This record gives sequence, structure tokens and C-alpha cells, in this order.
Amino acid sequence: MFIRHEWIEKNAILMLVLTLITVSIGGLVQIIPLFTIETTIERVDGVRPYTPLELLGRNIYIREGCYVCHSQQIRPFKDEVERYGHYSLAAESMYDKPFQWGSKRTGPDLARVGGRYSNDWHVAHLASPRAVVPESIMPAYPFLADKPLDYGDIAQHLKTLRAVGTPYSDEMIANAKADLEAQVNPDLDPTALEKRYPRVVVGKFNGSTTAITEMDALVAYLQMLGTLVRFGDLPPERLRQ
Repeated sequence: MFIRHEWIEKNAILMLVLTLITVSIGGLVQIIPLFTIETTIERVDGVRPYTPLELLGRNIYIREGCYVCHSQQIRPFKDEVERYGHYSLAAESMYDKPFQWGSKRTGPDLARVGGRYSNDWHVAHLASPRAVVPESIMPAYPFLADKPLDYGDIAQHLKTLRAVGTPYSDEMIANAKADLEAQVNPDLDPTALEKRYPRVVVGKFNGSTTAITEMDALVAYLQMLGTLVRFGDLPPERLRQ
């Protein structure tokens, strides 16, 4: 037996092939069971896909590299929970492609930032961070308030995400543009929007202009983070995932 093992070790090609077979078997043992269950993430009431406006705001968040300095993952440690709020649940990121957990915190975690500050605060902070937080080293993004939001292809955007698993319905896709405008325009009726996207925050996020800007989208995204799940309504066993 030892002689055969020595022969395998001396034959580089055979060693490589056997190693690949072993690694493949180990990988399949871990991956295949995941396809035999309905989902690997337990669903939590309240979690929904992003509204069209929030989705474009998230795209801007990624484009500007906000994830480099801000995490969206509150770990189950006492100090983090006391500072940021309830620790993150897997279900809260189920529609994130890619997820925004982050790997470092130059700035604070944003997983529960929604509703903590007013729209005006967010606009002022993004336009001139040190005017609001003197010790901040965050770069300024004043151009977002003047840059019109490009949402002409938003329906196609939702359709593409549906192809990779996000449950956007035909109704959501057909009304994507109207829903985006209804969320940011106080003169439009948001009833249909609120029915399709429960707990949506409606309002003029960038109050200084009448046009829909990238600032509107980014603030809308920030204002929904951590607001969908009502932890007080969940039984203890649902919070231990």
C-alpha cells in the first residue's frame, strides 16, 4: 500500500488528477444538499424587493464605492447591537445582488440607518459631510443633487433581476417607471406603489429641485435600510437564524 502511495506522489499528473477528484467530491457533498431544500434562507415577514427608486439608489451607492467604507452587517455582539440596532438577519440581504455586507468600517455601519435621520440631513451630509459631522473624512457628493436620474430602462432592470431570482411580478415591471415617479413626487397618488411595496417611504428626498435626481434615489435607498423587518413582531425562534 505504501509503495502504491509513493508511486502516486512521484507521478505529478496522476497526483493532480486524484487531487481534483477528491476536491470535487468534497465540494459536491457540500453543494448538492442545498438544491434539495426549498431555500437556504428562512423568509422573514416584511422583506421585499427594492422599489425602482431604491434600486437605482443602491446602484449609485455601489457606483460611488460607499460599500468600501460602510458595512451593512451588524454582528451579534453586545457593543454592535447597542450602537447600531438588532443584529442582521440573512433574509434582509436575500435580494442583494451583490450583497453589501462590507469588509471594513471607516464610517459607521448602515444596516439600520433608515429613518434615523431626516431627508434634509442626508442631503446635507452627502453634499458636505463635514458641515454635519466635523470629524468626518467622507468625500463630498454635491453633484448628485444636480445630476438627473436616468431611469428610462428601469423596467428592463427589474426584468433582468427577476431572471436571477428576485420576485418582481409582471405588474411591478409594467409599472416600474410610474412607481419610481410616484415615490418621489408628492403630487402623485402613491396608493398603488404602497400596495406593491409595503412600508415604502414616499416623499421628495432632494427637496431643493423639482427634477428627479440621483440624490433622490440614493437618499431613498438609505432611508429604507433596516426598516422592513419589525423585530418586535417576530417570535424568538425566528431571531436566532
